[in-house]
Parts: sequence; C-alpha cells; structure tokens
Amino acid sequence: MSRPPDPDLENRILNAAQKLWKKEGAKALTMRAVARAADTNTPAVYRRFRDRRDIVRALVRRTQMEVGRVLEPCPTVEKAVAAYLEYGLSHPHEYELFYQHLQEISGSASSRDGASLKELRPNFGLMERKLAEELGGTPEEHRRLGLALWALAHGTAALLLLRAVPPGEEAALRAGFTAAVGTLLRAALPDSSSVRKSM
Repeated sequence: MSRPPDPDLENRILNAAQKLWKKEGAKALTMRAVARAADTNTPAVYRRFRDRRDIVRALVRRTQMEVGRVLEPCPTVEKAVAAYLEYGLSHPHEYELFYQHLQEISGSASSRDGASLKELRPNFGLMERKLAEELGGTPEEHRRLGLALWALAHGTAALLLLRAVPPGEEAALRAGFTAAVGTLLRAALPDSSSVRKSM
C-alpha cells in the first residue's frame, strides 16, 4: 500500500531551501541537497518543483508575500516605509535572495509583454494604494513618489546591510532616512504649496 501524499511537503521543501540559502548561499540549492534537508527524496522535490530555479522563484514569491503581510497593517505610509526597511535589515538573507533573483519573476515574458509594475511587484501596488488613501487621488498618480520612497528604503537597507556606512554613522543614516521620508510625504500633501508660501 502506498503512503498518502504529505500535504505539508511543499512548505517543508521551501523551508529547507531557505535554511540552506541562509547557511551556504545559492550554491547549496541543489535538488538533492534540498531533498535531504527536507527529509524527503529527490523525485518528491521534482514532483513539486521543475528545477532549482523553480525553487528560487518560489522563495522570491514567499518573501514578496511576507513583505506584503508586514506592510498591509501599517496605518501610515511613513510607518510602512519604515517597516519595509526593518524587514530588510532583520531578514538579510531573504532580502538578498529577493533582489538577486527578482529578475526570475519580473524578467519573464509577462514583464516584456506589458505587465504593469504593480502586477510584477504587488507590494509596490499596495504602497501606491496607501499613498492614495493618505494623500488623495488615484494610486497611479503617486507612481513617482512610490518609486522615490522605494529607492530611499532600498538604498538605506543596502548601505546598512553591506556595512558601507562608516562605523558610528548608522544611526545618522537611519535618522536621515526617516527625515527624508517625512519630507517627501509632506511635500506631496495637496496643500503643501500653500503651507510653504505661508512660512
């Protein structure tokens, strides 16, 4: 009699792959090593994932979903951008894997065939919606501001993760990040020009 299928096996495979990535990087993600780490056999891994790239794509999507779960409950855009930075700093391996292999999702045929930024990056669409709720207008009207905030958060995360900031300047960089986010958001308020004139 054959064993019943394990409904949690796919998740176990991805957990094992994530641990291997954290410990040894991309070179460790062979189908055989992932199978061993997941306490299963290689054919079982192949039944769920076509190849190593398919596992990596699943890990990238998983990280994308985790970030979405972090951003969704944030009550303000400022808090959401800060939460994005904190996620990157507290999950450096996932963050690195995400940006190293993001092209495997966005570089697919769908991106060349006119898929929008928010289709390729659902969390960017989420941020545009949050900007529209906070500042008014439509999400699409906040594309440039969303991109600027993303660049600011990603640049800050990269500098801190790569330890590219001189020792002792990390707090100053983070304070500069927070101030820059606040400045960008205040400048985007509908009545910000009248506020500036009255100063």
